[in-house]
Amino acid sequence: MIFALTFGMVALLLIGVPVAMALALSSLGALLLGGAPFHPAILSTKMQFGLQNFLLVGIPLFILAAKLMNTAGITAKIFRFADAIVGFLPGGLGHSNVIASLIFSGMSGAAVVDAASLGQIELDAMNKAGYPKKFSVAITAGSSIIGPIFPPSIPMIVFSFASGVSVGRLFLGGVVPGLLMTAALMVMVTIYARKVDLPREAFPTWARAAAAFVDAFLPMMTPVILLGCIWSGIVTPTEAAAIAVCYALLIGVFAMRELGPRRLLTVFVETAKESAIIGFIIAAASLFGWVLMRSGMTTQIAETLLAFSSSDLVILLLINLFLLLIGCFLDPTVSILIFAPIFLPVITAVGIDPVHFGVVMVLNLMLGLLTPPFGIVLFVMAQISGLNFEEVVKATFPVLIPLFLVLALITIFPILVTGLPDMLMGVAR
Repeated sequence: MIFALTFGMVALLLIGVPVAMALALSSLGALLLGGAPFHPAILSTKMQFGLQNFLLVGIPLFILAAKLMNTAGITAKIFRFADAIVGFLPGGLGHSNVIASLIFSGMSGAAVVDAASLGQIELDAMNKAGYPKKFSVAITAGSSIIGPIFPPSIPMIVFSFASGVSVGRLFLGGVVPGLLMTAALMVMVTIYARKVDLPREAFPTWARAAAAFVDAFLPMMTPVILLGCIWSGIVTPTEAAAIAVCYALLIGVFAMRELGPRRLLTVFVETAKESAIIGFIIAAASLFGWVLMRSGMTTQIAETLLAFSSSDLVILLLINLFLLLIGCFLDPTVSILIFAPIFLPVITAVGIDPVHFGVVMVLNLMLGLLTPPFGIVLFVMAQISGLNFEEVVKATFPVLIPLFLVLALITIFPILVTGLPDMLMGVAR
């Protein structure tokens, strides 16, 4: 069963079978080869059960909110505001790029959305200002993965679904790491700017800064409203996603008057398509995970890791290495759904906080979006920049250094993740 499950999935992925189908077919093959009797209805039952969780409603809602904001032209306003406040620093537009991604992450929660929507605006502005294209591509790709770390975060919702960990605590746990990633990338931009003498903007006048702030104020309130409502206990994270959609509609339709009936219909259709794809993946991964547990592989992995070491740091480093490797080949959603239930008993046994592990796991897998051979963000950047895939990979490599440093910091010092949720929501028991 284990052989059919693992090698079957890898073989199907290598020949180009869609991820969800590869998960479902390899699960079916493993059950047939396992020899133990099973009723065919168990396949549909397990897949359907995987979708029967209220928490998952937040995923299409956050996707919809991000698309509404993007279609309303808010991404350009965010970038202009970021440029107004940090454009005067060495490598000004590089800093603007990073800050804009941090702000936009409070609305999208997905790296690919950031790279595809805000990324095009950022690249155009940097190219017009004379920045090297490869540097522009690198910093745009690197800053895009702040989105799934800084709340709200779709991968955090998936991890919460797979592990049972509070999504509110996960959201708050991503705040400090998201800010650390922002700072690390800005330091890298500064060093590079001084090395090659990149251009910078003039120091902003009060009038320009105020105008940019007023222009971007309403969309920038999105993460403030969401986190405030979740932290205060007024709403659940899923209900906060619904509030985000309503807020985006109010801004796009009434405040900015950019969302007419045709645009709204397009946004709804695109959201439905993306949500269906994610839903199918979650359903197939639920079946895969059930077969994985039935095969006994989860118990074997846990026993092997615990036999190797009882040190929480050693265990976490080993899991980090594994996840970094897996992230190069598997979609983050699939990886979380499969491996979070496997590793949760292990990290609990050695005293690692599940919130800490969740944020570390998500950052690991987000780094996989920037690594070949299947880094989705790399393909997106190649498409919108005009560079070939190999050029994007080479250009993006230096950006991984500061991001890996942040990963090391939050791995070694758990308080960077757990400090804020413990302070605002109480110490978890």
